[in-house]
Amino acid sequence: MKLRTPLYQVHLSARARMTGFAGWEMPLHYGSQMEEHHAVRRHAGLFDVSHMCITDLPAGHLPLLRRLLAFDPATLRPGRARYGVLLNPHGGVIDDVILYRPDEAGYRLISNAGTRERVLSWLEEQGAGAVFDHREDLALLALQGPRARELACSTLPRELPPQAMDLPPFGCCRRGEWFLSRTGYTGEDGFELALPAEDAAGVWQALVGAGFTPAGLAARDSLRLEAGLNLYGHEMDERTSPLEAGLAWTIDWEPADRQFIGRTALTRRLQEGIRLGRRGVLLEARGVLREGQLLFNNGVQRGRLTSGGFSPSLQRGIGLCRIELAALEEPEQDWAVEIRGKRLPVRLVEPPFVRRGRSCIEGLPVVGPEQMTRGDKK
Repeated sequence: MKLRTPLYQVHLSARARMTGFAGWEMPLHYGSQMEEHHAVRRHAGLFDVSHMCITDLPAGHLPLLRRLLAFDPATLRPGRARYGVLLNPHGGVIDDVILYRPDEAGYRLISNAGTRERVLSWLEEQGAGAVFDHREDLALLALQGPRARELACSTLPRELPPQAMDLPPFGCCRRGEWFLSRTGYTGEDGFELALPAEDAAGVWQALVGAGFTPAGLAARDSLRLEAGLNLYGHEMDERTSPLEAGLAWTIDWEPADRQFIGRTALTRRLQEGIRLGRRGVLLEARGVLREGQLLFNNGVQRGRLTSGGFSPSLQRGIGLCRIELAALEEPEQDWAVEIRGKRLPVRLVEPPFVRRGRSCIEGLPVVGPEQMTRGDKK
């Protein structure tokens, strides 16, 4: 299958390392994952995430959205957004999404690239003839970092409404085809900007000129992992419920008569008792955690890594796991991960690991680029 050409092809540097991702050709990095990661944590990074799936729905589709989403969209006020999940009848996660309500006219749903066909077919199947506007004419840029909003204020064009720079977290607004939200996937402050595809290259170049560092998929994953954020296909899928993926907080059980898809299955699981749960994992020795590695408590296998990697901010191996909750009640807690036949000590923690540039792990400070060894910088 031929990969789709990304909308940011025009601004790729010669150093960019490309890779296939969900049918798109995308930059793994623009030269250095580490530099891009630290730029987002300390200054401002720029991601082209135009591969994400944008679907617009008119306000009259609210009854459908109330049936599709585990949270109640009726509580979403104009100018606000909310993170949530689409469930199948068995309570498994079809996808995690953000639903925006920029104004009274309607809603915008942004879902993952890898689930595009599944989500679109699910909407059409459940909508029974409802009309959806799948916005392949738009580009989507993520502006992330402690200085992202400041730099954006002096750079973004006048097509955006005056209140754009003063949005609260999970606020959104639009004017015409220009759309801005204060959301992200890195654990840092910033914006996501949807705009006409033909304007994307010029805006990208202006943002880079203002001080934003282009960042690729590798930095996006290490940043989201430090922020303790789930990745579809890893922490959740159609066989995993939000109750097991650390997403119980995304479910609105009231009003009791709202029969969203998957509610009956989730209620049954609650009655039976939740056996598995999500935790963060911190490697207490040298090494890197990877998806699929087994976790042991007192020598007995009790879990598995769903995501893993190296934290540039903490200079440690970190990961997310699914474990047997009963193991947390055992009097002795002696956790280890098996890496290449050896068992190394780990600590279970509540994610996130890093948020807003600061360590969330007691006794483990954030390490800046200037503190890294020469070998770490490679």
